[in-house]
Amino acid sequence: MPDAPKVRNMLSFSVLTPYYTEEVLFSLQELEEPNEDGVSILFYLQKIFPDEWNNFLERAERNSEEELKESPELEEKLRLWASYRGQTLTRTVRGMMYYREALELQAFLDMAKHEDLMEGYKAIELSTEDSKENRSLKAQCEAVADMKFTYVVSCQQYGIQKRSGSERAQDILRLMTKYPSLRVAYIDEVEQRNEDRSKKLNGKVNYFSVLVRAVPKSSDSSEPVQNLDQEIYRIKLPGPAILGEGKPENQNHAIIFTRGEGLQTIDMNQDNYMEEALKMRNLLQEFLKKHDGVRYPSILGLREHIFTGSVSSLAWFMSNQETSFVTIGQRLLANPLKVRFHYGHPDVFDRLFHLTRGGVSKASRVINLSEDIFAGFNSTLREGNVTHHEYIQVGKGRDVGLNQISMFEAKIANGNGEQTLSRDIYRLGHRFDFFRMLSCYFTTVGFYFSTLVTVLTVYVFLYGRLYLVLSGLEQELSQEPAIRDNKPLQVALASQSFVQIGLLMALPMLMEIGLEKGFRTALSEFVLMQLQLAPVFFTFSLGTKTHYYGRTLLHGGAKYRATGRGFVVFHAKFADNYRLYSRSHFVKGIEMMILLIVYQIFGHTYRSTIAYVLITASMWFMVGTWLFAPFLFNPSGFEWQKIVDDWTDWNKWINNRGGIGVPSEKSWESWWEEEQEHLQDSGKRGIIAEILLALRFFIYQYGLVYHLHVTRETKNFLVYGASWLVIVLILFVMKTVSVGRRKFSASYQLVFRLIKGLIFLTFVSILVILITLAKMTVQDIIVCIFIFMPTGWGMLLIAQALRPVVKKAGFWGSVRTLARGYEIVMGLLLFTPVAFLAWFPFVSEFQTRMLFNQAFSRGLQISRILGGHRKDRASRHKE
Repeated sequence: MPDAPKVRNMLSFSVLTPYYTEEVLFSLQELEEPNEDGVSILFYLQKIFPDEWNNFLERAERNSEEELKESPELEEKLRLWASYRGQTLTRTVRGMMYYREALELQAFLDMAKHEDLMEGYKAIELSTEDSKENRSLKAQCEAVADMKFTYVVSCQQYGIQKRSGSERAQDILRLMTKYPSLRVAYIDEVEQRNEDRSKKLNGKVNYFSVLVRAVPKSSDSSEPVQNLDQEIYRIKLPGPAILGEGKPENQNHAIIFTRGEGLQTIDMNQDNYMEEALKMRNLLQEFLKKHDGVRYPSILGLREHIFTGSVSSLAWFMSNQETSFVTIGQRLLANPLKVRFHYGHPDVFDRLFHLTRGGVSKASRVINLSEDIFAGFNSTLREGNVTHHEYIQVGKGRDVGLNQISMFEAKIANGNGEQTLSRDIYRLGHRFDFFRMLSCYFTTVGFYFSTLVTVLTVYVFLYGRLYLVLSGLEQELSQEPAIRDNKPLQVALASQSFVQIGLLMALPMLMEIGLEKGFRTALSEFVLMQLQLAPVFFTFSLGTKTHYYGRTLLHGGAKYRATGRGFVVFHAKFADNYRLYSRSHFVKGIEMMILLIVYQIFGHTYRSTIAYVLITASMWFMVGTWLFAPFLFNPSGFEWQKIVDDWTDWNKWINNRGGIGVPSEKSWESWWEEEQEHLQDSGKRGIIAEILLALRFFIYQYGLVYHLHVTRETKNFLVYGASWLVIVLILFVMKTVSVGRRKFSASYQLVFRLIKGLIFLTFVSILVILITLAKMTVQDIIVCIFIFMPTGWGMLLIAQALRPVVKKAGFWGSVRTLARGYEIVMGLLLFTPVAFLAWFPFVSEFQTRMLFNQAFSRGLQISRILGGHRKDRASRHKE
């Protein structure tokens, strides 16, 4: 760490925070409003931070929450207490303003006389005798701090919020009043008028970047402080500023209002600490050192402290994973690999370097979804130097629920897909030397590509094994002594299974915890993570990364996904989980499950159990994880009353018709249409790739139809043709029933019921004839289901890819009906095991203990958070 200069000699810097419409300061209504589980934010915070709550009551000299509400001043303090423990703008601003406090204190130590130092920091407020002739020491310290530090919050919507009288605008004004050196930038839209300002010009709007500050209340003013802000600068823009995803433009339009040599970009979910702010002088001196002996740094990387890992096991997993990435990971990237970029973390930019090279964010829509890393690409391509420093850190909040985490990982995977297609990666690959190019590949898009290849390998392995079984090759090979007695192969298969559990992926995490807390602690935490099913979580996230990265490569169309920054533990409904994970996990999990079952059915006669377990154990683990992890990590996921409510909600959602203006949360049809949006914007290559991938179901069908007892004696191609005839007949019958329901169910109910009865009797008769005459077995019936279900799904995928053609042919309604049938079957398949386990109370207890072990170890009663508040309210109602 470099030596710190005096404050007046240090490099000056600014902090920039982009803000959209997140929480600024919790209102009393928001704090007390219960969610569907009956848990309010305030109740949750009181249970999670009991000691801090008791200390707060003691400072306020009150005994209960009700007594705090008697005074407006105490009510304000209550709102601040809660906001400082959430992911709010108030918390971020308080943290960043520690920089100014630290600089004032350090300036005092630099400039104070010996007598003032002996009296202490508060003595500077008492220097009044020379106030007329000279500025007081306090004023000098404040002036020096203001010269060296500027904080700009870029509140994109502040102008609109202010005009509409929004509470958020009032809260932002309150922050500016509390911190007079805080500046707020926003984009103002003003309707254009003619020269005499009497008439508006049709539809023409002028756009301005505006910087404002709070105006202190004068002694003779009767207006409240919160209603006063003062415009400092107004800069006319050539047109609408928001052309891309929003956040990059929000940063870039406000960068002109920053000052100094350094610029720290801080996200809305970050925090700071006074002890870290004291080291900022030292950090800025790094800009004056040539770290590689050639170039001065253009970006100084900082580590982060994750402050949201203390409640649920998921938050703890994410905290540990993120901690290893922002420490040991980025340390390695910076030196010796020299491929560290910018990852949306609290890095300090060389402001002048980046101001003259396109800003700190690239703002093109879609391609620059992960706008922050492109700043690192830009810096490196323009001969910048990115370093990493461990001696200073900034707080960071992370997502704490599985759905929030999955949406965040989906956004990152989408961003990496777009990076793979970008010019920046192409140029970096061409300009790096060979070893640096490999390092860059593996630490950016290569990680996601490797993940994609890993999952594709599982598919290839399963389909390959199925081919060996169905063709008879596996049986022939198993009879060869050289293969049957191959001990090294069996050892390799066993070791492969252990590697696939994910032990190697956890090594960086283990090493970092070992370095910081000791290896005994690291080992105990690692064992605890395994007991809390960390491998299940990481295997599940593997599916998220693979799906969204692969989809972006094939079809493009990546979009920003708002994860939300809520921290109250709540139960996600079954329909919500289904919407979020249906395509990314459930469909793929069911496909792999069918392949594994078919592999077992046709290979169990000659294969040993041990060999089967060694080959397929890790794949069964992946199937179970992808199908049931969302319910396992869902608070109150196995509580019977929740299960009943979820089933009612699911039925309502699946049967609700869509239409214009009906959101996907209300109707299955609207959601189904949304799920195909990526195909509508896809090119010819993407559509062809989608069709080719769907053909695997038809090849699978071809292999299975010749292994029924009915068809085992013949290899005639007509058998495969007959299987298609059966599929066409089934679809025809379904179409007939659908048309009959529409035309006859209202007027001719008896006729419609007779038709359905005849169809059912015909089906039963055919089944009986096949069993008696053709010697069809129960196994054949099961295999037929495994043949026709995936084939129908393949036909659906092709119909969705060729949507314009299918619509023109008039079959789109039938496709939608068939798709709904598949969704109902998948929903039942997932819901039944969860509902069965919900019958046993110990399952719910185990799940709660597993999810909230951290809280239990601190003596908290999570059950009181999940259910106790409702009892309190019920008892109050009775009274």
